[in-house]
Amino acid sequence: MHKAIRAIIIPFLFIFLAAACERGEKMQARQNGGNDGNAGGAARNSAVGGFQNAGDGPVIGFSIATATFIVERWNKDLNVFTGAARELGAEVIVQLSAGGIREQIAQINYMVNQTIDLLVVIAHDTEAITGAIKQVRDAGIPVIAYDRMIQGTPVDAYISFDSREVGRAFGKALRDAAPKGRYLVVNGSLHDFNSFEISGGIHEILDPLIEAGDIELGQEIWLEEWSSDEALEKIGLIFEEDLDWDAIACGNDAIANAAIQLLSERRRAGEVAVVGQDAELISCQRIVEGVQLMTVYKPIGKLAPRAARLALAIIRKEDFPPDTMLENGSGVLIPSYIEKPIAVFADNIDVVIRDGFHSREDVYRNVMNAP
Repeated sequence: MHKAIRAIIIPFLFIFLAAACERGEKMQARQNGGNDGNAGGAARNSAVGGFQNAGDGPVIGFSIATATFIVERWNKDLNVFTGAARELGAEVIVQLSAGGIREQIAQINYMVNQTIDLLVVIAHDTEAITGAIKQVRDAGIPVIAYDRMIQGTPVDAYISFDSREVGRAFGKALRDAAPKGRYLVVNGSLHDFNSFEISGGIHEILDPLIEAGDIELGQEIWLEEWSSDEALEKIGLIFEEDLDWDAIACGNDAIANAAIQLLSERRRAGEVAVVGQDAELISCQRIVEGVQLMTVYKPIGKLAPRAARLALAIIRKEDFPPDTMLENGSGVLIPSYIEKPIAVFADNIDVVIRDGFHSREDVYRNVMNAP
């Protein structure tokens, strides 16, 4: 019996020790070969310990908080990015943190200890994550901020859609649908820099109309998180006191969904112009049903593969010219890659269908005599 147990344990012990040595060698290579916060020296060309892939290619860590991952859009980003990276010869290790920013930081530290070659981050809190990102880059591992610009420390690249333009699209759609009336603005997470960019875009369009007295900004609120539950609570409290709204700008489609649910309970769904972003399926369905005015579609089929190509270029020290250079409060301009969002209404909903983002059958599921 004891011999059988030894026969099972000893081979696994050798494997564990070999992997540990390999990881240690690579960490030492990083420390010796590249502590400049950029590419990490020659360490990236060595074998990857416990996460070695079939082609012995680079390993990309992808960190995302579960609280944001449950949003339909992030599921698509991750799947497209992972597929594109594997086609380019890389392996992607995904870490989902269920406990917010603290758990995300802990899992980032875990991936660093597994000797990843590059880290892609969708930050739960774009400021609170700053110290962890600095440590990652000090270890010689480059970092890409995906969709959300990390604040206060340099990163190797930022890739996203134009959030200011998302806000402008909100403002234009609501202005055209309700040129006079009372507006409610429900902004997204206070911990996401994109929320402030979106709000800025909204105000670019609405402020002149507010100053002219054409529209009234009845209330503007902020959420702690990108949370439909929080949106239900806070919008619900507003509706208990005031239901006289002509237009509602929502930070994303999950928030728009909460607003429409509350309007439906009060028999006002379809009477109030509601906009959001991310082109979630339920929002696209509501647009063709006439309940939601507009959603902002972000062509992930362009963004995620571009992010994968960018990641491999950084790892291999290849040229990958940015679209622009942006500030993030670190004193260093960040190479940034910015894709254009698309405002989607009932009359151009086919754009999400042509891209394969949603099927025609799904979009028009609740519409009789669908085109």
